[in-house]
Amino acid sequence: MALLLAAVVVLPLLGAAAALLPAPPGLRGSGPEQAVLRHGVTVTGVVLVAALLLALGFDHDHPATVQAETDVSWIPALDIRVHLGIDGISLPLLVLTALLTFLCALHSYFRMPEGPSAKGFVALLLVLEAGTLATFAVLDLMLFFLAFETVLIPMYFLIARWGGARRGPAAWKFILYTLLGSVVMLLGLLLVGLEAGTFDMVALTTDNAPGADGPALGHTAQLLAVLSIGLGLAVKTPMWPLHSWLPDAHTAAPTVGSVLLAGVLLKMGTYGFVRILLPVAPDGMRTFAPYLAALAVAGIVYGSLVCLALARRGAGGDLKRLIAYSSVGHMGFVLLGIATLTRTGVNGALFANVAHGLITGLLFFLVGALKDRTGTTDLDRLAGRTGAALYGRVPRFGGLLAFAAVASLGLPGLAGFWGELLALLGAFHPADGLSRPAYLVFTAVGAFGTLLTAAYLLVVVRRVCMGDPDERPAAIPVGEGEENASPGANASPARAEPPSRTADASPVPVALPDVRGHEFAAWTPLVVLTVLAGLWPAALLGLTDPAVQDLLPGVTR
Repeated sequence: MALLLAAVVVLPLLGAAAALLPAPPGLRGSGPEQAVLRHGVTVTGVVLVAALLLALGFDHDHPATVQAETDVSWIPALDIRVHLGIDGISLPLLVLTALLTFLCALHSYFRMPEGPSAKGFVALLLVLEAGTLATFAVLDLMLFFLAFETVLIPMYFLIARWGGARRGPAAWKFILYTLLGSVVMLLGLLLVGLEAGTFDMVALTTDNAPGADGPALGHTAQLLAVLSIGLGLAVKTPMWPLHSWLPDAHTAAPTVGSVLLAGVLLKMGTYGFVRILLPVAPDGMRTFAPYLAALAVAGIVYGSLVCLALARRGAGGDLKRLIAYSSVGHMGFVLLGIATLTRTGVNGALFANVAHGLITGLLFFLVGALKDRTGTTDLDRLAGRTGAALYGRVPRFGGLLAFAAVASLGLPGLAGFWGELLALLGAFHPADGLSRPAYLVFTAVGAFGTLLTAAYLLVVVRRVCMGDPDERPAAIPVGEGEENASPGANASPARAEPPSRTADASPVPVALPDVRGHEFAAWTPLVVLTVLAGLWPAALLGLTDPAVQDLLPGVTR
């Protein structure tokens, strides 16, 4: 098991190095680019299989115990160790990362984004996967920081070289925000390690367990640690008002960049709150928890109001930008659950982490496919060019978009419901010592945010999937519309004829292909897991709850 976990972390790095080498003649297929893209699918597929084997071999009877552990001295002078291991908190995120990266590699094999050579793209994708997997697998603070930073450079280049309009400013904004946050976080990690005498997360957690001689850090050191480390984690999460890099990055990023950014990179921030700050600085977290909760619910409402404004007719809202702002709101629920300092709230946060990765990953895949078909993600232009009626024109595609939207708004029976519910329940009964009246206000504001979330997502579904009579184009002249299109009109958007126009210059909808085979293969796992997590939440909560109990000793609810 230990070798399997090490392989999961190291294989993407080896695959990235191999991607830069010339392909053997027998493996080139129709060309070098196809060979390297196939290499990306193969490597990420092997990593996914290894992650699934790791999950199957995991001792589900003891999810709070660190398993598949490797502990080797690396820098003895600083007591920094190569310490790897997984428990019920990190295992779901590890598997989620492997799954989404494989689906992104599969998507890229059939729909490579425009940009430089495929070699660089695949190598960066694999380095990004290695850094993310390592973040969830390491148990040493310095290794955590190195893995945390490893993902920044590949994501920067994915946005800057393979992104869309305004990709340069968006990439710079992403790297500057996250690097500045990381510098502050490094100071906090060094403070913890030097003050406690160790960088080992397991040892630091044990020092704060019941029966220990005393906390590893004094009260002042805990306050400074929460401020500095929390700031760096909050930027990556992203927490309002440190979120402004996210909409630009998502809007400019290629589809696979948006999927990985929303699906796994944002989870690194909230994972750090749970893995590091809750067990290492419990007193500091208790002091700052009300402020964290207040910022969390502010983000929930702010993100929803911006999404409502973007969804309004005539606002020129971008659908990718709208989903990015929705992530600010959804991650607000994760932070609210953590800020309750209760088992219920933290379990809700961990559940919402995984649910958001599945649902928002699916949404960005769908929006990317919609842009490939129509050439735009502008909501007003989509309404004009597509006739705002995906249900009638591409029913499977429209149904999937509506499914992802209602899952994102937290429909009971789907994955998005349980995380938000548990976070709100945790806020309704916060941990002892926290102000119950203040948290009741946070609960009410968060619940109001769920209503706003439902409002803007239903507006999007109505405009794009169902249609609005005021936005529909005029009648299509005979011979120019879809009625006379051939049944097999699944040509790529690059070969599609430009839309003709009627006498009154109203736009005529172009023919759109429904879900293609490779899209069905990439999206089906996300749909199935979204339904499975919604109908059987105990599968995930059974992993996280025992581990959360160890992180929050003495907390009974």
